Amino acid sequence: MLLTVPVVSMLLAAPAAADPDTDFAAELHTYGIYGQRDYNAWIGKITCKRADRGIDKDANASAVFVHNNLAPGTTTEQAWQFLAAAVRTYCPEQFARITDAAR
Repeated sequence: MLLTVPVVSMLLAAPAAADPDTDFAAELHTYGIYGQRDYNAWIGKITCKRADRGIDKDANASAVFVHNNLAPGTTTEQAWQFLAAAVRTYCPEQFARITDAAR
């Protein structure tokens, strides 16, 4: 009976929350995009707000915004990879915009 208390406690414990900014930075690193983790997260979140508010009318405009705010030498492909990662991480409801641009 004593063994069941720790087991039940473990089962009822809330799962550890992942840090989306850290996960986002790790994904960016797979694309060769580095830089300040907080800055990149901020650009990702601002990109989502711009999409939500209609400032960027389509994914192409969002990719231009991202490209203009990343380090010099960032490729267009990396800007699109950043955009896709930002949408996946911070505003998945906007993902249709990315897939529409690919058509």
